[in-house]
Amino acid sequence: MLRIHHLVFAAGLSALAFAPAASAQDAPWDMFDGGKLLATGGVSQVEGAGGGGIANWAMITGYGTRDGIGANIHYTAVPLPDYSLQSTGISVGLFDRLELSYAWQEFDTQNVGAALGLGAGFKFHQNIFGAKLKLVGDAVYDQDSWLPQISVGVQHKENDRAAIIAAVGGKGSIGTDYYIAASKLFLAESLLVNLTLRETKANQLGILGFGGDKHNDYSSQFEGSAAYLVSRRFALGAELRTKPSNLSVAHEGAAWDLFAAYFFNKNLSLTAAYADLGNIVIKNNQHGAYLSLQAGL
Repeated sequence: MLRIHHLVFAAGLSALAFAPAASAQDAPWDMFDGGKLLATGGVSQVEGAGGGGIANWAMITGYGTRDGIGANIHYTAVPLPDYSLQSTGISVGLFDRLELSYAWQEFDTQNVGAALGLGAGFKFHQNIFGAKLKLVGDAVYDQDSWLPQISVGVQHKENDRAAIIAAVGGKGSIGTDYYIAASKLFLAESLLVNLTLRETKANQLGILGFGGDKHNDYSSQFEGSAAYLVSRRFALGAELRTKPSNLSVAHEGAAWDLFAAYFFNKNLSLTAAYADLGNIVIKNNQHGAYLSLQAGL
């Protein structure tokens, strides 16, 4: 298992300790310098981190440079044939080095809840606390280098349905994911490519808890993204994310999406996608729209 969390904590303190100090003449809002290129912070991933819709990127959220701060809030809705998922959250990028995020998820079982004996419209809720640290490279400015931007991160998840999770075979309602991400932007080709390796026990991103009766160890999972910038405001892309299958109650497969993101300006963006999450408990073919609105500084 990757022990990235120790590195994130220690290096994160270092990043803050050596951050440039604001002078007495600087207004607080001046720290939100917005100096990064449009779209280079990505959008808000469904678990709150900067990236695509379902995959984490190495990019630090917001448009703050190494001398400033960026921040975003988001609302995401994923209506599926038999379920629905909502996510709201906030993320802050500090000096293009450290990202801190929080997301709250609500998963509505709708009529499936009644079939499972939970009651129609039974809901799972999850709090997700995240941190991401840029280690080396710069996806935008290192165009003359093969080295991508590389970041490490953690996402700590707390689910409020411990009894239900135990009943379906889950081993816990609280878990932590660790990941390392590499992002490379080819400006001349208007192409962004990202690869992420995640260590996780999460069932359905943590909505059905962590670990299970089949497997209760961390497993290495892959996230990949590619985005083409049609214009400086409009991007098209695709993502793939593998997931562990820990529970006997249902096989869990990979998730993927095809997305379009429009950046009105550095303060507002809209992402629409076709997302396929595969099997969720007793229902197959859980695919549908993905809509996310992000506002920030």
